Amino acid sequence: MKRLLDLADLGREEVLALLELARRLETRPEPHALAGKILGLLFLNPSLRTLASFQAGMARLGGNSFVITPGQGTWQLETRLGAVMSGAAAEHVREGIPVLASYCDALGLRAFADGKDLAADLAETSFNAMASLVDKPLINLESATSHPCQALADWKTMDDLGVPRGGRFVLSWAYHPRALPLAVPATAVHMAALRGMEVIVLRPEGFALPPPVMEKARRAAALSGGSVRETAERDDALSGAHIVYAKEWGATSCYGDAAADGRLRGELGHWCVRNDWFARAAEDCRLMHCLPVRRNVAVADEVLDSPRSIVQREAYNRLTVQMAVLYRMLKGI
Repeated sequence: MKRLLDLADLGREEVLALLELARRLETRPEPHALAGKILGLLFLNPSLRTLASFQAGMARLGGNSFVITPGQGTWQLETRLGAVMSGAAAEHVREGIPVLASYCDALGLRAFADGKDLAADLAETSFNAMASLVDKPLINLESATSHPCQALADWKTMDDLGVPRGGRFVLSWAYHPRALPLAVPATAVHMAALRGMEVIVLRPEGFALPPPVMEKARRAAALSGGSVRETAERDDALSGAHIVYAKEWGATSCYGDAAADGRLRGELGHWCVRNDWFARAAEDCRLMHCLPVRRNVAVADEVLDSPRSIVQREAYNRLTVQMAVLYRMLKGI
């Protein structure tokens, strides 16, 4: 494995092998496996779990890491091609990224969606342009429509807790005061489909996932025996659910139009996940969320603090699966 830019870069058997490696490293650590190796981490957007878990994972394997957050102790970086750099940015990624890559054995890059042009974001135009500058192993730390390490952590979390491979997985839109990117919902629906689950995307009108995202998930479902569909009917989606994966994202019907998006979501404050959402779900239905989560906005305290919430387990598994990714990339076994 030299690049992990999208979960779709891995076949289903490759995912299962990677998760098995994560379980092995979790129970039988190899604290010197990556001695002498260096991981570079470039964050063009904020992070808590991704940053800390990659640094911790590299350290647990005996390697080292450095973190660059442009504008915080380093020059601000310009990402636009053809930009006239007369503003705050003193350096362009076309120079900065190759320099950083030359200092390390693998590079991780986080660059969120621009959130203005849906076609460009679905094509990962900006991220792919930056990825083309890297000649070392490269890990996507979250881009416009992809967050592969979160997906691996989510899959392992469900395996850890015995969630049925063919169970009902409900990816539910949740309220947020502003539009958020599509990376996690797009990757989660693909992950659950590839796992072989009955996947239902529950969302209000105007917030349907883009057709390319749904088609990608359906292709994964066809390979694994799963299924994928969308609905705006909460009772229909939640009946018999084994997982409710709450996630916020922007209105796709008016992508990039903040005013129109605000009007759509203005009446949707009741899309906060509460206990009554689970009335018709399976008895052992679990609540998942990638974090960070706005309490009592997206998910209520009564759910987040209940035994059905497995958000902390998901966050912990970011460490375990990323150790497996690093091990496979840099040790090659």
